[in-house]
Amino acid sequence: MSFSGTPSSVPQDYSLLAHYVGSYTELRHQDIDRDVATTSEEVDVNEPLLYHRRPIPTIPVSRVSADQPSRLSETTPLLNPPVPRIREDVDALSHVSRNTVDVFWDEVKILVRYSLPVFGTHIFEHSMIMASVISIGHLSTIDLAAATMGFMTANITGLSIIQGMANTLDTVLPSAWTSDQPKLVGLWTQRMSILMSIMLIPMLAIWFNAEPILLALRQEPEIARLAGLYLKWASLGLPAYAFNAISRRYFQAQGLFTVPTRIILCVAPLNIFLNYLLVWGPEPVRLGFIGAPIASSISYNLVSIASVIYGVFFVRKTAWHPITAKAFTDLGFITKLSIGGVGQVASSWWSWELVGIAASFLGAVPLATQSILISTTSSFFQAPYALGIATSVRIGNLLGERNAKRAGVAVRASCLLGVVLAVLFSSTLMTLRHSWGYLFNDDPEVVQLVAAVLPLVALVEIFDNGTALVGGILRASGKQLLGATLNISAYYAIGFPIGFWLTFKWDMQLIGLWLGLNLAMAFSASIGLYISLTTDWNREVEKVMARLAADKAYRPQDEEHRH
Repeated sequence: MSFSGTPSSVPQDYSLLAHYVGSYTELRHQDIDRDVATTSEEVDVNEPLLYHRRPIPTIPVSRVSADQPSRLSETTPLLNPPVPRIREDVDALSHVSRNTVDVFWDEVKILVRYSLPVFGTHIFEHSMIMASVISIGHLSTIDLAAATMGFMTANITGLSIIQGMANTLDTVLPSAWTSDQPKLVGLWTQRMSILMSIMLIPMLAIWFNAEPILLALRQEPEIARLAGLYLKWASLGLPAYAFNAISRRYFQAQGLFTVPTRIILCVAPLNIFLNYLLVWGPEPVRLGFIGAPIASSISYNLVSIASVIYGVFFVRKTAWHPITAKAFTDLGFITKLSIGGVGQVASSWWSWELVGIAASFLGAVPLATQSILISTTSSFFQAPYALGIATSVRIGNLLGERNAKRAGVAVRASCLLGVVLAVLFSSTLMTLRHSWGYLFNDDPEVVQLVAAVLPLVALVEIFDNGTALVGGILRASGKQLLGATLNISAYYAIGFPIGFWLTFKWDMQLIGLWLGLNLAMAFSASIGLYISLTTDWNREVEKVMARLAADKAYRPQDEEHRH
C-alpha cells in the first residue's frame, strides 16, 4: 500500500511495473553530570528539565527544577511559569557572547541531529511500501497493474491530502512547545484530529466506490475491479495512516524525533512477514492479491497502537491538553492553514503522477525509463524532505521562545545542508549515469535512455532539494498558501505547458518533460528561497505570540476547577 509521507510516492510503483512487464528526548533527561558542569544550579533528576522563556536574547537561559526557582534579575518575567524546551548543549552558552559563525555551525549540527531520525522513519516507511508492491508484483502483470492504479488513486484522493493537512502542525506545534503554554501542543493536535476525521469521510466514500469511478474514467474492467478491491481493503488502514501523520508531528514538536523511528523500525520487519504470509503463505492463511493491502493495514494500525502506548506510558504529560470542548474552537484557522498545506503537497504529488501518465504515451521504453528516473528522484527526495521537517521544527521552537535572530541563522544553516545534499546526489548520478539504469532494468535501450536523461535529473536534484527546504521553512512561518501558490504556478502554469509542448510538439520525448520539470522547480525553489532568506523573523515571532494569545485566556486548570 503506497502509504508514503513524501511527494512523488508512486514512482517506485511505476518502476516495478516497468520491470515486471518488460528533547525532550525524554525532555532529554540527558547526562545530568555534564549538565551540572555547565551550570551552578542544583538539578533534581526526578523532575523534568525546565527553562524560563527568554524575554531578551542576551539574558541567560536558566534551568530550574520544579521545587527550586531560577536566578532572577530585574528583567526576568515573574508571572510566567517555567517553559519546557528541547535541550541543546549550546543553550548552556547562551550567556556567552558568540559570533555568528559559531552560532551558524551550532545550528548545522542541530539540524543534522534532528534530520537523521526523520530520514530513518521515511526509509523504514518506504520499505513497508516496497514490501507490498513486490509481493503483488510477483503474482501477475494484471495484479501489479491493478495495484499500481490503486496506489495512484490512493495518493490523489487521500494520502496527499492527509499529508498536506498534517503538515499544518509544523506551524503550530513547535512554537507552542517552547511557549509558556506547552499544553497547546495537545490542544492543536486534538483540533487537527477532529478536522482529519471529518475529511476521512469523503476519502473513504471514494475508496469504497473506486471501481465504478475507474470504469467511468475508461479503465479496463478487470483492472478497475481489482483496484477497487485493493482500495476497499486498504481503507482499513487509512484512519491509522492519518493518525500516524498527526502523532508523528506531536512527538517531533517535543524533540522526540527518534520515537516514530523506533516504532516503525519494530513494525517494518513484521510488515514484510505479514505480506509474505498473507500473499504467499500456506493455504489456510494465504489470501493472494488482497493479502498485501490487509498486511499494510494491519501494520499501520500497529504503528498507531504503539504510538498511543508510548505517548501514554513513556512521555511526560507536559504537552498533553485535557480533552474538552476547547478542541472544537479555532477550527477555521487550522482549516485555512490545511487548505494551503494540501495545495502545497498535493500540487507536487499530482504533478509527478501527470508526468508518469504523459510518459505512458511515448512508448514502452520511455515509460520504463521514466519509471526509473522518477523512482530515483523519489528515493533521493527522502533526505531533503527530512531536513525540511527538521528545519520546520527547529525554527518553530525558536519562534516559540522568541529567538528571532537564531531562527534566521537556522534558515541559512539549512540552506548549506541542502546544497551539500544536492551536490552529493547530483554528482552521484553524473558519475554513475551510464550504469545507473542496470539497477532497475537489463534492457540496453532503457539503460541508454536513462544515461541520456540523467544530466537533467541531476539538475532537478539541485532544485528539488531547494523546494523541500522551502516547504519546511514556509510551514514554520505559516505560509502554506504561499507555498501552494508557488507550486501550482511553477508546475501547472510553467513546467507542464512548456514540458508537454517540447515533448509532443517538438518531439523531444523524455528530455522535453524533464526540461519542463527543471523550469518548474527552478522557479519555485529560487523564489521560495528568496522569500525564506528575506523573511522578517521578528515579525514571525509577533505572529506566533498573537496566535498563542488567542488561547491564553483559557487554562486547563480553569476547566478542572469547574468540575
